[in-house]
Amino acid sequence: MHSRYLDIASQIRTRIEANEWAPGAHLPRLNDLAAEYGANRDTIGRAIAALETEGYVWAVQGSGIVVRYGTMRPRRPRGDLVKRNEQSLGYSFPSASSQEVCVRHGHAVNAPARLNDPRIAKLLGVKPGTEVLRRLRVTGPASEAPFQINISWIHPRVADLVVDVDANPAAGEWLYRIEKAGHWPIRWVEFHRARMPSKEEAAQLEIPTSLPVLEIVRQGLSGSDDQPVEVTEYVIASDRVETVHVLHRDELAQAPWPDSQDGSGGLTSEGES
Repeated sequence: MHSRYLDIASQIRTRIEANEWAPGAHLPRLNDLAAEYGANRDTIGRAIAALETEGYVWAVQGSGIVVRYGTMRPRRPRGDLVKRNEQSLGYSFPSASSQEVCVRHGHAVNAPARLNDPRIAKLLGVKPGTEVLRRLRVTGPASEAPFQINISWIHPRVADLVVDVDANPAAGEWLYRIEKAGHWPIRWVEFHRARMPSKEEAAQLEIPTSLPVLEIVRQGLSGSDDQPVEVTEYVIASDRVETVHVLHRDELAQAPWPDSQDGSGGLTSEGES
């Protein structure tokens, strides 16, 4: 026998697919849906649970039922080119290469804080628990859920150079100041991984703690002594975006393979064809 909650789930699914609620939008409250469909709250709850299992919505604590991005994720080409910002001092990094105009969610922070994450502390070259300058912003496209958390940890040896910089500048003036003080040119290395969010990160991004996040950590090394001056961490909800990397051929891989004479099929010594 077909259950009533599955019928309701099917109808809500159809409305989501018709873009009645765009990705990032909130569904009506359970009580409102119950009244609309002439069902009790428990039946609506089971319908929403089914849609959550299928990947159409998230039940976010404190925010209600949010439509997921799922297969509708924006694709962002991600290269390795750091550009000089044309509007103000600083740089545009690959992680911020989208043409979307982002706004800040909540308060921006530029203040001392203890760096307790051993991984980030090691990349910054300090002991866990060291007090360093922390710059924090949560940003995303206007009218949408927050897209990313951006946290920069500044090494104590250069923190006094940027302690008075606006916490929410148009670009990276703080990097400009560090370079101008004798660390030109800063060299950057990135580390990417998927992980589960902390409760605080989930709340800031308006996602459940069960949704993995993409973490991009950028380590900035001084041009004068090659030692860390800053580490910046980007945390992005994994259902919000997929990155695109264009692969390029090495110079030695530009010409076509010669006809094989030994029947080996072109296998290399590593066993890959």
